[in-house]
Amino acid sequence: MTNSTERKTFTLFTDGACRGNPGPGGWAYILRTDDSEIECSGGDPATTNQRMEVTAVMRALESLTAPANVVIYADSQYVTKGLVEWMDGWIARGWKNAAKKSVANQDLWRVLAELREKHTLTTHWVKAHAGHPENERCDEMAFAEAAKF
Repeated sequence: MTNSTERKTFTLFTDGACRGNPGPGGWAYILRTDDSEIECSGGDPATTNQRMEVTAVMRALESLTAPANVVIYADSQYVTKGLVEWMDGWIARGWKNAAKKSVANQDLWRVLAELREKHTLTTHWVKAHAGHPENERCDEMAFAEAAKF
């Protein structure tokens, strides 16, 4: 396996949006390295905001072809805390949360658990609608996707 110091480092900005919750939704990400930037987005006609937030990160990590260091900026504490604070406990409890209930959106979180094994992830929470340019761009793209339905 490649040492994490030898891996390429990516900066990832994500957002999810929903018109109604549940309702039509969209997700978006910006994936950046020192020499490139990719924007990607998609949507779902019937979903929730949390599913779109998680899907944005999942789709970005799935797009990486080799193990990488990924610094994630998201306005969803559900995503930032889920990846680095809650997931280990969920797994240890058989995908149950602290209240012993099944983890919501488990289908997506299980995929992220596998991706987390491949990549070295660091998360940062950013305040939504606070002028963070990449977060604002992801928000625009996610809402544009939701509006297609």
